[in-house]
Amino acid sequence: MIDTAIIGAGPYGLSLAAHLNAAGADFRIFGKPLTSWRQNMPKGMMLKSDGFASNLSSPDPASTLKAWCAEGGVDYDDEYIPVPLSVFVDYSSWFQKRYVPSLEEHQVISVAKSSRGFTLWLDNGMSLEAANVVLAVGIPWFQNIPASLSALPRELLSHSFGHRELTQFSGKRVLVLGAGASAVNAAVMAQQDGVDVALLTRVPEIQFHTPPDPDAVSWLRAITHPSSGIGPGWRSFLCTNAPRLFRRMPDALRLRAIKRHLGPESGWYMRGKLTAQQYLGHGIEGARAEGDRAVLVARNSEGGRIEIAADHIIAGTGFKPDLRRLPFLASDLRDQISHLEHAPRLSDNFETSAPGLYAVGILAANTFGPPMRFMVGAEYAAPRLTAHLVKTASKARKVA
Repeated sequence: MIDTAIIGAGPYGLSLAAHLNAAGADFRIFGKPLTSWRQNMPKGMMLKSDGFASNLSSPDPASTLKAWCAEGGVDYDDEYIPVPLSVFVDYSSWFQKRYVPSLEEHQVISVAKSSRGFTLWLDNGMSLEAANVVLAVGIPWFQNIPASLSALPRELLSHSFGHRELTQFSGKRVLVLGAGASAVNAAVMAQQDGVDVALLTRVPEIQFHTPPDPDAVSWLRAITHPSSGIGPGWRSFLCTNAPRLFRRMPDALRLRAIKRHLGPESGWYMRGKLTAQQYLGHGIEGARAEGDRAVLVARNSEGGRIEIAADHIIAGTGFKPDLRRLPFLASDLRDQISHLEHAPRLSDNFETSAPGLYAVGILAANTFGPPMRFMVGAEYAAPRLTAHLVKTASKARKVA
């Protein structure tokens, strides 16, 4: 019997484990470290977050990306140098080995309630009991593909997350859907891999972050556009620095803020790289298969209808947290969890309505706001949840 089991070894799982380890807590963590970052992100990608917001969290000040880069002689700046994916992966590997050496690279295949807490079964046939379970699962579970594309077979449709490269489509016609970083990255990667690519968006214009300009820094801008880990501006600043206040907002207001704030945008360094044909301001009406090709039907804001044929369609349409997509949760346990649009409602300490079951990362976004979709959210979630779990374990031992 252990105090805490962490499911997931991405930024949130590793950050929480680093804090628990430093606190001398009784825990185990399961998963392959940063799998999606290593195997699914586009080759040559730059992180959308600034350097100062791309840390895994640990109590040790020397655990930051900045400190690691300085030690290894790697080019770094808090804002002006984009972080290459390869640099982040190397940093994360170092972080895991130093701060979470106890990571067990097994997958949890089942979680169910038990008389003492929870029973977890692993892919190696072993099982264990835990008083608490933390869902630190990442975005792979939550790939969002519009329902309007449901008529297409899998060989004609995929999510952008599934592509590290697109050389398999070289010389073919590919249609990418979306206007955010995932879609733009996929379209640019397709260009580089010799694909005949086009991009279709619902919005009338593709947005890019404003390039950082050291000459534009002033006391007035610092007041009107304060910096935060998810971008400049007071709304972003408040979301990042007051997640408990965000949690206390009415449901409808929280959901509106999550959906409208931080709309689809690409990193400033992608500006000028996208040369693909673009269909801007088109809503998808449906899609069908014709022979070995897909035909997408869309309509613009003026009512004009178009049909676009392609050898393959890639949906760069983001991720939507949904407990129903976690097959390892026992159905009776899942049914016990109160939710908001199928993401769990959480307490101030990230606990679901199922006592002892916690959720961090993207699953916490509907409660604590947009930062939970980014690495920077771990800098709040990991130490807060650690303090709660350590306190809870201490109380349980006194009672026993």
